[in-house]
Amino acid sequence: MNIQEYFGRISYNKPHRDADLQTLTAIFQHHIQTIPFENLSMHCGETIELDLQSTYNKIVRKKRGGWCLEVNHLLFWALQELGYDVCILGANSYEPAEKGYTAEMNHILLKVVIKGDSYIVDAGFGGAYQMWQPLMLVSGKDQPQVPGIFHLTEDNGTWYLEKVKRKHYIPEHCKSDLPGTPDTENIRKIHRFTLEPRNIDDFQELNTYLQVCPDNILRKKSICSLQTTDAMLALVGWTFTELKYNYTEDMDLVNITTLTDEEIEKTLKDKFNIVLENKLVP
Repeated sequence: MNIQEYFGRISYNKPHRDADLQTLTAIFQHHIQTIPFENLSMHCGETIELDLQSTYNKIVRKKRGGWCLEVNHLLFWALQELGYDVCILGANSYEPAEKGYTAEMNHILLKVVIKGDSYIVDAGFGGAYQMWQPLMLVSGKDQPQVPGIFHLTEDNGTWYLEKVKRKHYIPEHCKSDLPGTPDTENIRKIHRFTLEPRNIDDFQELNTYLQVCPDNILRKKSICSLQTTDAMLALVGWTFTELKYNYTEDMDLVNITTLTDEEIEKTLKDKFNIVLENKLVP
């Protein structure tokens, strides 16, 4: 594994002498704008291995993406290589349908300490709830970013991440395809976590479970999402969504298209730079 090869993969060619916040932010943004959050392996009959070399080969050499366990593990390795004080944390995602957090830890994120200040870095939430910059680990402070305002709150050692939603403008021709029911709440809970350091091996069981359990969303839906400089792209099943942030003040533009089987392969290549080795069953 080679940090220069990783930089090539994320199209990063700026100086990186200092393990500072500016460099962290730049590398993080290149990472989320070139490496998709995706679970396509599961829907191509491929097994997802959780060792670093497999993850590196898949994402850096085969130009694929991955889910949180993969993309954040790779980012953890890269930041360590660059001399950052970084550790892995575990989180419990919020399930809107259940109106509560998962009982088991099911998400991985990173904590980076720079000059005594702690930041949360997470390249693996994907979709519209993906942060675009490291979040300062402070409780009760609004942290505005392009996708919206993120907010961390601490209660008795447990941290909660939320995002303030913006209004969506959906052109008439897209409305009939909009999946799900409209969410009337202004705040979207994302996950909760503690600052207990974790090891990637703590997630081996989860990695296996998510690939075989028929009830989880990652088994039910093929997902591929990528952040751009001003938008979020997502392919879920046959539905392609482009969410353009700040289309007008405090409003995002949502375009939704239903693809045919033939269009899926082309969309993956053109929009996400992904060419699959095996056939995807959306």
